[in-house]
Amino acid sequence: MEPGGPQPENRAPERADTGRTPPPGHVRWRLVVAYDGSAYQGWQWQKTGIGVQQRLEEALGRLFPSRPRVHASSRTDTGVHAMGMVVHFDLPRPESRLPARKLPLALNAWLPEDIRVRSAARCRGPFHARFDATGKQYRYFVWNHPAHNPLLRHQAWHVPRRLDLPRMREAAGRLVGPHDFAAFSTNPGYERGSTRRTLHRLELRRSGPLLTFVIEGDGFLYRMCRGLVGTLVQVGLGRFTPEDVGRMLAARDRRLGGMSAPPHGLVLWKVFYGKPRRGQPDAPAPGANPA
Repeated sequence: MEPGGPQPENRAPERADTGRTPPPGHVRWRLVVAYDGSAYQGWQWQKTGIGVQQRLEEALGRLFPSRPRVHASSRTDTGVHAMGMVVHFDLPRPESRLPARKLPLALNAWLPEDIRVRSAARCRGPFHARFDATGKQYRYFVWNHPAHNPLLRHQAWHVPRRLDLPRMREAAGRLVGPHDFAAFSTNPGYERGSTRRTLHRLELRRSGPLLTFVIEGDGFLYRMCRGLVGTLVQVGLGRFTPEDVGRMLAARDRRLGGMSAPPHGLVLWKVFYGKPRRGQPDAPAPGANPA
């Protein structure tokens, strides 16, 4: 969701991919990828630093002579993690003989330990990881205790002061639905279209000191999730009221919004396809909750 920098000059030009079907003689593959973003400059290829996309394409290049390019459902910023990043790539049919169940094992053998392919499948019909997505769910983790949990120092924002959860939940309820979220999104540095989005769900869960923000919608602006979480935490600290959050929405001015939470607590949890979500309860992804 949060764009990275431009691709390196020495990288081969990427084929424009706006189609939902592969080129003639090719098979489209779909992967679900998880990664710890601590060591990466976001998802995309970078001129300086390493993006997760680069590592995944290097691993694919070890397996397939065509060295396929991957196309992602979203883009995460520096330090942001993922459990359910969906990507696709196209392979010439002769290179597509590997059983789908073996592709994650083969790719993971070439990937660093902080990136893992969780599943792979051939697309049986038209599919595009980005353009067919109908919604996304992010989760943000906060450790709310005077002493940080050292095991979560790269996966949760440490907020040592006590938070008023009822007021935070009241404020979160004001953000659900279709709104203009300009007050919670950072300027991406390029001209953008509408800043209206629909939040289907903004839920705050507590398990001991661990707070989990479940943020689900049809799409997200640049750093919007971090702006929402940072503002809600400030509500919990008494710096804003729930009514202030409503006024921020109406003002549509980032200067009047709350702070942005740091990136390391944010996880792209899953991407939805098919019928748009409307906030239904869901089961946790296996092995993903750092509680």
